[in-house]
Amino acid sequence: MILISACLVGMNCKYNGKNNYNEKALELVKNGQAIPICPEQLGGLSTPRDPSEIKIIDNKRYVINNKGIDVTSEFVKGANEVLRLVKELNIEKVILQSRSPSCGVGKIYSGNFDGKIIDGNGILAQMLIDNGIEVVDIEDYK
Repeated sequence: MILISACLVGMNCKYNGKNNYNEKALELVKNGQAIPICPEQLGGLSTPRDPSEIKIIDNKRYVINNKGIDVTSEFVKGANEVLRLVKELNIEKVILQSRSPSCGVGKIYSGNFDGKIIDGNGILAQMLIDNGIEVVDIEDYK
């Protein structure tokens, strides 16, 4: 079984109330091969919500929204919920959406709300990697 970012299967759970629909992702769910999850909603954030980016302050990662509010605890809470589910269901692969401060795999926004993309992982992606779970960006999933 695979876990997959819910926005990829057409669920309107992105910060702006929209989704990142991907036909391959929806087929995985339709075929019973994947379960959709949204770590940000699991962390208690609403949809829509203010856009957030990861900012490094004193060598520590924080998730700050565009109004300057620290929402790190909600992102960590959602990531912990997903990790718990991954362990409980013996999930070995998770397919995520790049650039997200939660699900970003390999690429995230700079933390300056300037539209620039930098190397890095979102909160959930990094937590899963640190726990030995295979994390794949939907663009790299075959």
